[in-house]
Amino acid sequence: MFELLAFLNLVAAEERREPGWQAMLVFLGPVVVLFYFMVLRPATSERKKHSEMLNALKKNDRVVTIGGILGTVASISDDRNEVTIRCEDNVRIRFLRSSISRILTDEKKDESPAKS
Repeated sequence: MFELLAFLNLVAAEERREPGWQAMLVFLGPVVVLFYFMVLRPATSERKKHSEMLNALKKNDRVVTIGGILGTVASISDDRNEVTIRCEDNVRIRFLRSSISRILTDEKKDESPAKS
């Protein structure tokens, strides 16, 4: 009888041991995959779109800077790192090209044809 109790105690102790690193991977794996699809992938695609927009920047584009300044591109430097923006007739400000937030499009081009 004593041997049976000792054996059952040993079996119960084996069952109570803490899970190993394999069990942790079962829970950590989906978290890493979720983080990739929820955070890293969208951020990478946004950076790519912004970079493509900056590469397509040309003279006379209406732009908005990160600081909220509206203006028209007057010139782009030879190394394409600086952009001069014309805010009013006699006001020109130099910005880094990376500080351009977006290019404003003409609303007339974006409108769909009038409904009949």
